[in-house]
Order: sequence, then C-alpha cells, then structure tokens
Amino acid sequence: MQTTRAAAGHYGRIIRVSQDELAEQTDPSPASPSVATPTPSPAKGGEDSVVAWVFRFVKGMFIGTGAILPGVSGGALAAVFGLYERMIAFLADMRKDFVRNVAFFTPVAIGALFGMFVLAFPLDYGLTHYHVQVVFFFIGAIAGTFPALYAEAGKHGRTSKHLVIMAVVAAVALAGLALARTYLDVAVPRNFGTWMMAGAIFVLGMIVPGLSPSNFLLYFNMYQPMTDGIKRLDFSILVPCGIGAVLCVFAFAKAMSKLLEVAYAGVFHFILGVVIASTAIIVPLGAEWDGVSALGYAATVGCVVAGFALGYWMGWLEKRYKGDDE
Repeated sequence: MQTTRAAAGHYGRIIRVSQDELAEQTDPSPASPSVATPTPSPAKGGEDSVVAWVFRFVKGMFIGTGAILPGVSGGALAAVFGLYERMIAFLADMRKDFVRNVAFFTPVAIGALFGMFVLAFPLDYGLTHYHVQVVFFFIGAIAGTFPALYAEAGKHGRTSKHLVIMAVVAAVALAGLALARTYLDVAVPRNFGTWMMAGAIFVLGMIVPGLSPSNFLLYFNMYQPMTDGIKRLDFSILVPCGIGAVLCVFAFAKAMSKLLEVAYAGVFHFILGVVIASTAIIVPLGAEWDGVSALGYAATVGCVVAGFALGYWMGWLEKRYKGDDE
C-alpha cells in the first residue's frame, strides 16, 4: 500500500512538472521584443521617394530633349541614365508589375514631354544662336554618364570579346553616320502613311539605342515639319505619328527584351559602341566654329565641364538609389 502511494506521488510530481513546462512554453508574455524591419521613408530613399521622382523627371527631360536633338538617341540616353533595361522589359510585357512600372515611369514620361514640347523652343533658340555651346553641353553630359553605363554593361561579366564589339561597333557606326550625313538626302511625300513611318522611326530610337530618329527624319526632309507640327499641336501629324509609334513598340520591344535576356553583355557593349559613335558625330567641326569668339571658346569649355559634372552626378545618384532599392 505504501509502495502504491509512493508511486502515485512520484507520477503526480512528473505530471505537475510537465504542466509547468507547458505553461512556460505557451506563456503569451514576450520574452524579447520583436524587431520590425524599417521601411524607408519616401523622403529619404527608394524609387518612391520625392528625390527619386524628381531625379527621374530630370532624366526624362534629357531623354525627351535628346530625342529631338539631331545626332542624339533617346534610347542611348535611356541606357546612359539606367532606364533602358527596365523600360524595354515593361514595354515587352506591360501586364507584369503594371501599376508599379506606371508609377516608376510617370515622372520619366512627364519629363520627356516637358523636354520635347516646353524645351523645344529654348533648345531651338540655343542651337540657332549658341549651337557649339549647346551641343558641347550635351556631349559633356553624355561623357559624364559614360562611366556608369560602362559599369552597367559589365555587371554580368565582361571579356575581351565585348570590348572588341564595342570598338568595332563604334568605328562602323561612326563611318555609317558620317556617310549618311554627307550623302543621304531623300524627299519623302508627307501623308498619313509617311507620318506613321516617322512616328515609328521616332520610337525606334528609344528601342534601339544609338539610332538617332532626328537624323533619319532630317535625311527624309521630315524633321522640320515634324517639330513644327509638335509645336503647333497639329493632330494631322501627331495622330499618325502616335499610331506608328505604338505599332513600333509592339513590333520590336519584345524582341529586344529577349535579346537582353540571352546576350546582356554583348547588347550593352554594342550600345556603348553606338553611344561613342553618336556622340562623336555631333561634335561641331569646320564652319560650325565660324564666328565663335574667345569668350565663346571659354563658354564652350564651361559647358563641357558643366555637362560632364551634371552627367557624372546623375550617374552617382543612379548608383546610390539602386543601392537603396536593393
């Protein structure tokens, strides 16, 4: 009988200890406070910040202005400013991350429209009266962003083959652009179909970096009428141009996106070569320097330095905000 009581007491203590341990494990009181992951403030960093929004607006302004500047490619500038890859991915599949991409590219689009419509007037005045200085400002800005573009091209690896691609493309593209500027001069009738073609060429300059739509429109004698139509909001020009632009996006964006997937380094070093050529071809030469005074030469140097500083700063900011997003 005593043995039975002892055993019962022994098992009772085991049960009480087990119950106490279970209570400790299920006790809702926090042993240590949980640490919440900080969310970046919109005013400090990330692609949704005010600074990043303004930054993308400025990029769009440069791209839009460059798109109407003869010799400059809007697509090349998009690549220079770190927007090209994401832009092509969005255009190739608009359903993927639609809301986020629209929010991201809205300031870029507003800036591009600002650059094309609002800055078209002072740009035209500047190119007419201070051609050398304005062009060298653009050249300086492109040169300043080149280090960031070079780093972007090699982010998945770089070999000597890619450097050869860059050098060969730069030489061939420069020769082709020089020949086209000298010998290509075609009179194209202006009708609904040819304005659709002009819109397609204009957008193709965004999809194919280095292709300057303004140059081709100049070769076809359509550049001046098109820019005049944009200034006057002439819908007989804007509507067919818009249709041609949309058709071009659907025809080529997906193909370019696939090409980036399979040959990223090759494509970007090709772009680097075209950027070098399309920048070199707009360098003012010969008669373009006629009438430039000593003060004009000094102003040209200042424009190059200012453009380079702006481009380099934008490349630095791009790297910083990419780091914040990652």
